[in-house]
Amino acid sequence: MTAPRRSTVSRRTVDLRRWADLDWILLGAVIVLGMLSCLLVWSATVNRDDLTGGDERAFLAKQVVNLGIGLVLMAMVAATDHRWVRILAPVAYLLAVVGLVLVLVMGSTVNGSRSWLMIGGLSLQPSELAKLAVVVGMALVVAERHDGRWRERVGAADVGLMLAVAGLPAVLILAQPDLGTMLVLTATVFGVIAASGAHRRWLLGLGLGGVAVAAVAVLSGFLEEYQVDRFLAFTDPTLDPRGAGYNVEQARIAVGNGGLFGQGLFDGSQTRAGFVPEQHTDFVFTVAGEELGLIGAMLIVVLLGIVLWRALHIATQTDDVFGRIAAAGIACWFGFQAFQNVGMCLGIMPVTGVPLPFVSYGGSSMFAGMLAIGLLQNIHLRTLSSPAARMQPAKRLLSASFGQR
Repeated sequence: MTAPRRSTVSRRTVDLRRWADLDWILLGAVIVLGMLSCLLVWSATVNRDDLTGGDERAFLAKQVVNLGIGLVLMAMVAATDHRWVRILAPVAYLLAVVGLVLVLVMGSTVNGSRSWLMIGGLSLQPSELAKLAVVVGMALVVAERHDGRWRERVGAADVGLMLAVAGLPAVLILAQPDLGTMLVLTATVFGVIAASGAHRRWLLGLGLGGVAVAAVAVLSGFLEEYQVDRFLAFTDPTLDPRGAGYNVEQARIAVGNGGLFGQGLFDGSQTRAGFVPEQHTDFVFTVAGEELGLIGAMLIVVLLGIVLWRALHIATQTDDVFGRIAAAGIACWFGFQAFQNVGMCLGIMPVTGVPLPFVSYGGSSMFAGMLAIGLLQNIHLRTLSSPAARMQPAKRLLSASFGQR
């Protein structure tokens, strides 16, 4: 009777130690970003009766729920056995593709893009989840072909398979059309292929190919007129100050109003007046700039920087090919999307309608981001429990640097 009890206690101790080994810096940064998100979304909507229907806390309550669900999803992925993560990766990819197909068949059009599925009273944007699905799908291709062993270079067949995995969701996203998500996906795919060890000629070819595709899309009339207008407004907002250039101009004014310390939470003049369109979603960074000032805006940038640092750290520490490529791909995804969102709020990037990770209002973006954080934590825990984690620091550094497995 005593022996089984000791075994149970031992297993519980192991489980407790597993959670104690979480990357708490990464988790802390994400939680603070989520808390800031709730405050900024609340401030952006508290005076918008046209959005809230008179309930000042409507969007606050929804974003708190989104954050809570996201944290649960993160915990579930972090706690999943790494073997099941590999097994479920193709299922996640297939579900993402099915979602993108359903959007084209029965989706709702918002701001000129058929990107949303309405399920009961809930709305889901499959393209957000497709970003993570593409990352894990490409990572799985390389890991399976190389049996988990890291190679300095991947071959043409590897790159071709990775592009095929990314190509199907990309075509479906273009058909919506969702230009912002397509740009983020393109940057992510480029980063994953670079992290996989592909030769530089592949990266050069992909870069030139992307430029060529963009030129053809503009010249052939594939893009919607409003999308072209956004790029023209980026080069010169005065071309259409009441149309495409309005968002850029109002965003700049809001951020400029904040100064160093801001006008105070809930007291931003542009925010209270509702001059910045989509301020609780795509332009939530302008709320931070106006009401929390340069200090508050920089806090968000620093927290996002910490997320990228920890993702790259996890990528460099793991000896698992799947984990390394997936972590690097997530870092590329978060990094480019954050740069694109903040850049369009500051007028240094065109308006493309992408959310700020962990800050913009919305369940789809929050859930996808939290699932990615859960995967990072899973990779981190797997790394700590592997034999390589018990190597002496100098030997581990040499192993990570020169691919000695």
